[in-house]
Amino acid sequence: MNPANKKRLSVAFCAIATFTSVALLARAGDDHKANVKAAAAQSVKAGKAFDAIMQIPDKAIPRNLLAHAKAVAVFPQVRKAAFVVGGEGGRGVVIRRTRGGWSDPVFFRAAGGSVGPQIGASATDLVLLFMNDDAIGGLMKDKFALGADVGVAGGPVGRVASAETDALMHAEILSYSRSRGLFAGINLKGVVVKPEDDLNQAVYGMSARALLGNDGSPVTDTAAGLASFSHTVAQYAATSGADR
Repeated sequence: MNPANKKRLSVAFCAIATFTSVALLARAGDDHKANVKAAAAQSVKAGKAFDAIMQIPDKAIPRNLLAHAKAVAVFPQVRKAAFVVGGEGGRGVVIRRTRGGWSDPVFFRAAGGSVGPQIGASATDLVLLFMNDDAIGGLMKDKFALGADVGVAGGPVGRVASAETDALMHAEILSYSRSRGLFAGINLKGVVVKPEDDLNQAVYGMSARALLGNDGSPVTDTAAGLASFSHTVAQYAATSGADR
């Protein structure tokens, strides 16, 4: 091959490599935007579900109890098939109390086990309150089963001081469900909760374990709606005394 042809071939290869790199970077940017959008939508959905639960104080999670929670999880619009069949299960978000308030949402899935009679054909919102450090430790694992790896009990609702006290004294995780407008504590058994780290890595570049172990410093720009769930919970968890 003569020098001129070699030069043209080299230029062509460089052009192809440059185009491929630009295309890959553009694709990565598009994927990141799509993941942030999906994550923000999940956070907004969880925030709306939690807000709907807390709108009726006499039947909601006691605020004094919520004020002591170490972390809060909401799996909105879970359907029975997600638990009976397992597989991907219900998608949800978890936030942990930090020195600065509440963390950015960390994404998890829940599947398998038994969720009691309220889980029917209609969509059900599942809420979990993590009450101590042992419960938080479960979130740091690759997966953990409620009622097996960590204790879980149906949580009290409304303005029930004695129930609050008992729950705070003995429970590691308090569980609730909301289906067809009905909200109550529910006993979960064998439901497996595990990080959705493909989404956590895509949005934050960090695993669920790293995110939950963060010291409270911001890990991402939350302008896209990612902080919606955190802000909603903060509104109701600020009370440290009696329910308002």
